[in-house]
Amino acid sequence: MKIFSEVIGNTHADKDLAAKIDGYDIEYLHLDQWTAQKSRFIVTGDKGTQCAVALKRNHQLIEGDILEIDNDNRRALVAAIELNPVFVIDLSEIEKLDKLQIIQTCIELGHAIGNQHWPAVIKGTKVYVPLTVDRKVMKSVMDTHAIPGVTYSFEEGSAVIPYLAPHEIRNLFGGTSQESHAHVHDHTPGITTDAHGHDGHAVPHSHDGGHTFHTHEH
Repeated sequence: MKIFSEVIGNTHADKDLAAKIDGYDIEYLHLDQWTAQKSRFIVTGDKGTQCAVALKRNHQLIEGDILEIDNDNRRALVAAIELNPVFVIDLSEIEKLDKLQIIQTCIELGHAIGNQHWPAVIKGTKVYVPLTVDRKVMKSVMDTHAIPGVTYSFEEGSAVIPYLAPHEIRNLFGGTSQESHAHVHDHTPGITTDAHGHDGHAVPHSHDGGHTFHTHEH
């Protein structure tokens, strides 16, 4: 059994590394999303290699992580995560609105997501929400609020991976259990946004010199 405590790189984040192992004999470690959230586990690759993964505390594998590269034998060991579908909310239509309308729309959307305790990642004009509840429930929430200019769709998790950085992938797929708080991470450079829904009014406050914004709805 091979033991792995470090990740060499990621095929999605490092194109040079991906090109290097292109054509190699790739053995995949197929993991479901829940197993991938663990720091320590045992898994057998699709070609029979038994692997014990023992990462540092609070570290998890993500789709495309490379655990081993054997240049002599042109082989590599890569994590393949079976990702759940993603609920994608598109805000591109509101870019043409005036500032007050944009603010109002974003607050309404934040209220809708926060009250449902939905974790999410913001990338550009899109909000990515992992499916923590039935699709019909998510669709019903959005249709009930019917926010002008806001559209949505369901996409496969693997389809959104190319648009996300590794830390965004971890935020989106690494904590999709139904918890008591919803966290919305805005990865516009230098800004992180957390929205915590508690069913009620919103009380904003900031930390870290204004770089972190928390909204608590009571």
